[in-house]
Amino acid sequence: MNRSPHFSHQTDLPLDKQVLNISVNMARLSEWIADSYASHKPLIDIFMKQTENYLNDLSNQNVSESFKPTLTRFRMEFEKLREEIEDEKNKLYWAEKALTWANILQHRAKLV
Repeated sequence: MNRSPHFSHQTDLPLDKQVLNISVNMARLSEWIADSYASHKPLIDIFMKQTENYLNDLSNQNVSESFKPTLTRFRMEFEKLREEIEDEKNKLYWAEKALTWANILQHRAKLV
């Protein structure tokens, strides 16, 4: 298991880097969900938990007013993904949503 200090939490990083790390995780999740959920389930579980921790870290920090709506909306979408991720019939839908959020977060990281 990875013992890097940034594996579970990242509050020592600048806010924009924290958002970019979440973005990268969402892109990874998108690929694994679309490719073959069952064969990637251990990785998906790890990165879902890591992303949840990163999101909680970010939510407890002082983000800009211009980024707050993005953070709120992403948190809602991430919760839906967590609840429905194992639904085989929706895997391509969720892969697309995860990739869309990866792009949105990448572009909005500068607003943090």
